[in-house]
Amino acid sequence: MTTTLRVKKDDLKMTQIFETASAPVAADQVRLSVDRFALTSNNITYAAFGNAMNYWGFYPTGEDDWGIIPVWGFGTVIESTHADVAVGERFYGYYPMASDVVLSPARANPRGFADGVPHRASLHAVYNQYTNCASDPFYDKTATNTEDIQSLLRPLFITSWLIDDFFADNQFFGASAAILSSASSKTAYGTAHEMKKRGDVKVIGLTSSANVAFCQSLGCYDQVLTYDELEKIDSNASLVYVDFAGNAALRRRIHAGFSNLKYSCSIGGTHVTDLGSGKDLAGIKPVLFFAPAQVKKRTEEWGGAEFGKRMFMAWADFTKTVTTSNPPWLQSQYQHGLAEVSKVYAEVLAGKGNPRTGQMLSFHP
Repeated sequence: MTTTLRVKKDDLKMTQIFETASAPVAADQVRLSVDRFALTSNNITYAAFGNAMNYWGFYPTGEDDWGIIPVWGFGTVIESTHADVAVGERFYGYYPMASDVVLSPARANPRGFADGVPHRASLHAVYNQYTNCASDPFYDKTATNTEDIQSLLRPLFITSWLIDDFFADNQFFGASAAILSSASSKTAYGTAHEMKKRGDVKVIGLTSSANVAFCQSLGCYDQVLTYDELEKIDSNASLVYVDFAGNAALRRRIHAGFSNLKYSCSIGGTHVTDLGSGKDLAGIKPVLFFAPAQVKKRTEEWGGAEFGKRMFMAWADFTKTVTTSNPPWLQSQYQHGLAEVSKVYAEVLAGKGNPRTGQMLSFHP
């Protein structure tokens, strides 16, 4: 029996636990138990932009109204008819919010494989890769929480690192300060961490009043303000806006209130109930940042090996900061079972919970 959490595409508050007979494993396929996965505001972004960026396309349900949100986590091969993927091997990758999944390994080697199922061929390759833990340099076998840290931060930090690299590549468009909304989100503070290290601009974080102290404790923001304190920023300052919240009203206020806004980009949609379009905004037109495009650019410029080396070095520095700071920036919390998965999903969707807590989930006992 395969258990899946399905979400109503046009009303993310509506969910259903769906149980079906497990799909058969055909020739050259594998079944992986989805052992543990992270659930963060990043996954809410996948749902919020599911139609626009085809996130619903990775694990289609066959129903137009209902979708499966992809999650990052770890799975173990429990059935295999593929000669190069053995039962018992463990992989990091992009899984459905489900108890298990059948994949079709392509280009399998000791480092991992890509899912070669036909409907994923047109989707971006970065989401189709499954990395073998036995040969993954990111997998720290000496750390007890390596899977939690990877699931919670690895995909987010790669985006953070690429955002910072994109702005540096463009000399921050001549701005002297960067405004980051949803500053308590993991992708935002990963970006702030990288920008702060670079030191090219002042890093300003916007957050709710409840999360001001948390954001200040991180030490990666030069200034932390609530959403009602925009007037504390010089209206004539040259700025770039990095929008992790997706809040249309906030975006409108920033575009209208800062005449010297050099660049505005949207990363996510943590304020899922306040999403809106970028039409009829004052000043420059906002752009949707797509991380794989920067991956492609830098891989072509640096080469794959150099790209990987730079990314890994940044990851090692970031995770050391996250886990050894006092108090740690992130503490994982593991929960399992149908009721708990549904409960945590509702909390993350509503933006509730402690920003210092990272939710790790499983449908398995």
